[in-house]
Amino acid sequence: MTDTQPASVYDLSHADQEESRATFAVLVDNEPGVLHRVVGLFAARGYNIDSLTVAETDPNAHTSRITIVTRGTPQVLGQIEAQLQKMVSTRHVQDVTKDPNGIERELALVKVRGTGAERVEALRVSDIFRAKVVDTTHESFVFELTGAPSKIDKYVDLMKGLGLVEVSRTGVLSLQRGVEVF
Repeated sequence: MTDTQPASVYDLSHADQEESRATFAVLVDNEPGVLHRVVGLFAARGYNIDSLTVAETDPNAHTSRITIVTRGTPQVLGQIEAQLQKMVSTRHVQDVTKDPNGIERELALVKVRGTGAERVEALRVSDIFRAKVVDTTHESFVFELTGAPSKIDKYVDLMKGLGLVEVSRTGVLSLQRGVEVF
């Protein structure tokens, strides 16, 4: 006789649910070990972090803001949010992707090699995307681009055909529009 019941909730199949991207903004106490515990939460459950940014935001209140971009089914994303809220050092968790007032931005440095027509086209495309030239040689450019992650993805895709050499991205930052405080 075969047992068709899963051994635990982690064994349940969620193949019928589509994965989506989520951005969580987490306000935490700025103390040693907090980032380690947040990353450990993801690692222990086998969740991947696509982007992670963290910095102290209020020295007087000793708080830091962690912005995490991850992917998962609605159930997994709900679990991640619940686990983040349960952490002792957590003051507030917000799913920015569900917030109509949420703003996401990212900074990228993009190095492109090219001469002749490819060089001119790289400059033209960069102008359209409002990318700023921060370094130039006779054979390459380094562009600085700020915007939504999807804008940066599109820019990088266009630069692949024009001599893309290297990309460095900061990771996603987020805020809420309006006067509301996080």
